[in-house]
Amino acid sequence: MSPRVGIAGFGLAGRYFHAPLLIGAGFEIAAILTKNPERIKNAAIDFPAAKIVASIDQLLSDNLDLFVVASTNDSHAALAIAALNAGVPVVVDKPMGRTLKETQEIIDVSKQTKVAVTTYFNRKWDSDSLTIKQIISEGVLGNIFRLDSRFERFNPKLKEDSWREKQSAAQGGGNLLDLQPHLVSTALDWFGPAKLVTSSVRSIRGAADDDITLVLKHDSGVDSYLSASAIIGGGGPRIRLSGDNGTLLIQDLDPQEMLLKSGAKPVDGKWGQSTKSKAFIHRGDEITEYGGVDGNYTEFYTQVRLALQGGKWPVSTDEALAVATIIDQAREVSFR
Repeated sequence: MSPRVGIAGFGLAGRYFHAPLLIGAGFEIAAILTKNPERIKNAAIDFPAAKIVASIDQLLSDNLDLFVVASTNDSHAALAIAALNAGVPVVVDKPMGRTLKETQEIIDVSKQTKVAVTTYFNRKWDSDSLTIKQIISEGVLGNIFRLDSRFERFNPKLKEDSWREKQSAAQGGGNLLDLQPHLVSTALDWFGPAKLVTSSVRSIRGAADDDITLVLKHDSGVDSYLSASAIIGGGGPRIRLSGDNGTLLIQDLDPQEMLLKSGAKPVDGKWGQSTKSKAFIHRGDEITEYGGVDGNYTEFYTQVRLALQGGKWPVSTDEALAVATIIDQAREVSFR
């Protein structure tokens, strides 16, 4: 039988970034928690056999094997803790908590109840992420010393319906909590533990923080420059990874995000098309294409399914705490 999963929230995250991947990894969407009339309608269309409920108690009474928190950031902790106390393992969309304290509280309940919790750092399964792991293992770039990793967009006007752009940091809004967890989690995954050297966390459009740069110094000797901005009109490459034998450039985002937003779905744990980001190695004027690796977000939930049977969880609580620590520090030491 397929493991039964309940999802809290059926907006962009729940509908497009969790539900299709859960199905692709062999889960059954058994119940959906939402009070929004439009999302209730969408949930009924997408999953007519699923129970649509208005409270966490109703959801957790449905004999679930897994609970996915894909709601607004301000509800992550309360929902995750309720499920853990009910004995249901939990996946929390990033960030696990709005602060290090909130993240630690969730993990403490997980330890007390001996019920597993993990967080959705899906960008570890981007094409660029998997390509970087391959190039590190091959040693093609020589001694790697610098990473530039970016999520830079150009949205000069605030979106009227975006809670992420309007809510304060305390409420869970802003790019420091939205995009930087992806950048930090992947940098730590590639190059190991790091300390925050400096940060700039600021608002250009007058609402939530929307232009953030962090600099990390890894114990391995790599420096990571991480940029998350909604107001850059001419963005740099998605990835620039430099070693003393060349630089890897990846210009574009992994295609999976656009595929999911368009309604495409993986089948049996795999995409039916290429999900590679084009990668090139630069050595001055010499440029050669590098054969990258296909991205596959479904692998996150494939590993979750195996973890429910006793395997290893795809993102450890130590990883979640390491990212939350740096995010907290970034706000504290920001020079803006």
